[in-house]
Amino acid sequence: MRSVASGSFVRLFEDGLNDQSDSLAGASGLSASINVIPNLAPSVSWMHAQVLSIDELSKRFHVSTKTISRWRDQGLVAQRCDVGGRNRVGFLASDVDQFIQSNPRRIERGSRFSQVTTAEHERIISWGRRLAAAGASPSDAHRRIAKRLNRSVETIRYTIKRHDQEHVDSPVFLDPEGGLRPETCARIYRFYLQGEAVDSIAKRYHRSRANIYRVILSQRAEHVLQLPLDFMPNALFARVAAEKIVNQPFPGIQEPTKKVRRPAGLPAYLASLYEVPLLTREQEVWLFRKFNYLKHKATKLREQINPERPNSRLMDQIEKLSEEVVAIKNQIVRANLRLVVSIAKRRVSVSDSFFDLVSDGNMSLIRAVEKFDYSRGNKFSTYASWAIMKNYSRSISDEHRYHDRFRPADVEVLQTTADRRTDENQERLAEKDRLKQVSQFLDRLDEREQTIIIRRYGLDHNHEPQTLMEVGSSLALTKERVRQIEVKALGKLRQAAASNALLPELD
Repeated sequence: MRSVASGSFVRLFEDGLNDQSDSLAGASGLSASINVIPNLAPSVSWMHAQVLSIDELSKRFHVSTKTISRWRDQGLVAQRCDVGGRNRVGFLASDVDQFIQSNPRRIERGSRFSQVTTAEHERIISWGRRLAAAGASPSDAHRRIAKRLNRSVETIRYTIKRHDQEHVDSPVFLDPEGGLRPETCARIYRFYLQGEAVDSIAKRYHRSRANIYRVILSQRAEHVLQLPLDFMPNALFARVAAEKIVNQPFPGIQEPTKKVRRPAGLPAYLASLYEVPLLTREQEVWLFRKFNYLKHKATKLREQINPERPNSRLMDQIEKLSEEVVAIKNQIVRANLRLVVSIAKRRVSVSDSFFDLVSDGNMSLIRAVEKFDYSRGNKFSTYASWAIMKNYSRSISDEHRYHDRFRPADVEVLQTTADRRTDENQERLAEKDRLKQVSQFLDRLDEREQTIIIRRYGLDHNHEPQTLMEVGSSLALTKERVRQIEVKALGKLRQAAASNALLPELD
């Protein structure tokens, strides 16, 4: 704060201060008669003078009191005055006029810091939110809004900062330092994966290339941490020689197999399934062992990732392993798609869509690949068949229950139209005849053969079809012995069916 000597202060009033203060009072309407105490002349007696307070000066120039305080640092002389017994800061009219003459551009620029109206405040906050959602940095948003409203950047910055401090639950910028919103970071990473150049993304979001690279690295780490790497554990994976065992050559076909003849007239999808060869037992073990080991290895590497400072080279290794895992999984699934079709053919009915059943079965097959434990010694086709049929029994019953519950409102109208479907009573009678024939055929088998056939194919309708191992466990037989008895029983049933078909000709 500048001080004024007592002699100059007295001369100020002797030279006609009253005339200047009258005109100033007419302009502001807020001048007051107060006692002035010069800073550096405490010995001078008090004198009555008209000066402007800081609030009056703020209203005269339509600026904030903060701007007046800056003007004091830039040359505007102030005095300590006694106002109603309290020590206040005041400004002599001549000092104000002298400051105006010396700093016209500063006065004009300061007027742009005028108080923001309610409507302007709402526009500033609204535009700030839109720019923040689009990914603009705070400095860029302040500059754009200031240009749009013909305001200073500092006014816009202060308005948004004050709003964010008062509304912590809904700020304009989540990160005052200019951090991007999570949805914006995800959008940037998506543009990068689609092949857009980093320079283009940086220009789009008004960010530096280094900032965009940090966002991409962070999003990539988040993606790697969410990769599905659940695996079936195995003691082999902890051994030192695990890598060597897993990377043994893929077992090829020892002897040429007869190519499966594709039936004529199949849809394109079903015809394509015959182009994929089936897997041998050794090939299944090799694929599932490597499938689970690679996920085990990727999981161990992923535990080393620091989300705050992710290592790009480490993520490269994990993503490469993940790509190999997906390729092996697809190979296993493609080799077993014919299994889904064969099961769906047995489960399809008049009210079901065959390809809907195939699609549903394919999903069960994919889940079965993830959950199959090759170390237990079972064939994957056995496990997958059980999983697919279990899913069918659940989904088909749920669908029938849904149809029974949500009947159409105009069912009576539909019943008046001609029904070209097969009579349900006839279907029920036909089913009863078939069961009777099956019972007659089963009578030609001994008790153990009947039990094995019924359990293997679920003919009692109370249990799902069982595997050879499950049947063997219940009958205290080995899996191979159950298979031999099954083959023998099926041969008897074929002979019975053939002889039954010849009976009409013999008559």
